Amino acid sequence: MSAVAAKGGQRWLGAYVLLYLVFLYLPVALIPLFSFNNSIQAAFPLQGFTLEWYRALTGNGALRNALITSLQVGLTASAIATVCGMTIAYMDVFGQSRIALVISAIARLPILIPGVIVGIALLILVNLAGVGPSRMAIVAGHVLAALPTTVVIMRGRFAGIPRSIPEAAEDLGAREFLVFRRIMLPLSLPAIGSAFMLAFLTSFDEFIIAFFLAGTEQTLPLYIWSQLRFPKSLPVVMALGSAILVASIVIAGAAELLRQRGLTNKQR
Repeated sequence: MSAVAAKGGQRWLGAYVLLYLVFLYLPVALIPLFSFNNSIQAAFPLQGFTLEWYRALTGNGALRNALITSLQVGLTASAIATVCGMTIAYMDVFGQSRIALVISAIARLPILIPGVIVGIALLILVNLAGVGPSRMAIVAGHVLAALPTTVVIMRGRFAGIPRSIPEAAEDLGAREFLVFRRIMLPLSLPAIGSAFMLAFLTSFDEFIIAFFLAGTEQTLPLYIWSQLRFPKSLPVVMALGSAILVASIVIAGAAELLRQRGLTNKQR
C-alpha cells in the first residue's frame, strides 16, 4: 500500500507542477503569438501572420530614447552594484568582522522590502538631497534594487574558494590587495560576469522604483506602461515585449552558463 500511495502522490505532484507551469508561462507564451497577429485585438481566432508591429518598432523615436535611457541606466547601475556587491561579499567571507556581517545583511534587505516602499523612501531622499527625480536618481535606486543579487552571487563564489589559497599567498608575503587582485579576482570572474548580467536584467526590467524616480526621461518599462492606455498600441507593445523576452532569456542563459563555469572550475 505504501508503494501505491507513494506512486499516487508522485502523480498528484506531477499534475500540480504541470498546472503551475501552464498557469505561469502560458500568458507569457501568448505575447509572442499575438505579436504576429494581423489584428489590434489580442483574441482568438488569429487574423493572420504579419510583421507590421515589429516594423513599427524601428521608426519610433520615443521608444528609441526610452531604450537608450534603460541601457545607460542599466549598464551604470549594474556596474556599480557588481563592484559594491563584490566588495561587500568579499569582506563578509574573508573579513571576519561583525561590521562586515552587518553591512552584508543590510545590503540584502531591499529584496525583502516592497518596491513601493523603497520607491517612496528614495523619492523623499532625492528630494531632500536636492537631486529630485532624474536619471541619476533612477541609477541610485536600481543600484539598491540590484545589490542583493550581486551580494548573494559573489558571496556564494567567495565562500567556495578555500581559505588556504589566500592564506598561503599572505604567508609568502603578498598583501591583501595583491591577493585580491591577482588571485581572488581571477577565480571569481565567472561569478562577476553572472552577477553583472543579472543585475542588468534587474535594472532593465524594474518599473516601480523608476516610476517614482523618473524625471523627464522615461525608461523602457515606463514607456510600455504609458502605451498600454492606448488600445491601438497594444500589438506594438506585445512585439516589444516579445523582443525583451528573447533578450532576457539570452542574458539569463549566459549568466547561468557563467555561473556553471565557475562551479566547474571550483570542482577542478
